[in-house]
Amino acid sequence: MSTIDVNNLLAQMRQLSAQVRPAETVLKAAPAPKADFGALLRQSIATVSESQQQAGAMAASFERGDPGADLGRTMVAIQKADLSLRAMTEVRNKLVDAYKDIMNMPV
Repeated sequence: MSTIDVNNLLAQMRQLSAQVRPAETVLKAAPAPKADFGALLRQSIATVSESQQQAGAMAASFERGDPGADLGRTMVAIQKADLSLRAMTEVRNKLVDAYKDIMNMPV
């Protein structure tokens, strides 16, 4: 690599670094909102449900042969919905296990 390429590369890196720094200061300066576990859980379940419905709608659209239906996008949406459902199921299983552990603790 010549010195011109290195200098150009360093200039690009400095520019990208300068662009990232203001975002970091904004993230650090903003106070974190207090998280409500129940609300977070409801939001997660709603998101999974929405992805399931969207994947189902895309699959039905593809099955009908709609002109805008794309097999690749449909399959990706179905896989994302499946993955999010499996992740939610695993979280539920961990919560149930934690609840059982707490209930079996001696007082």
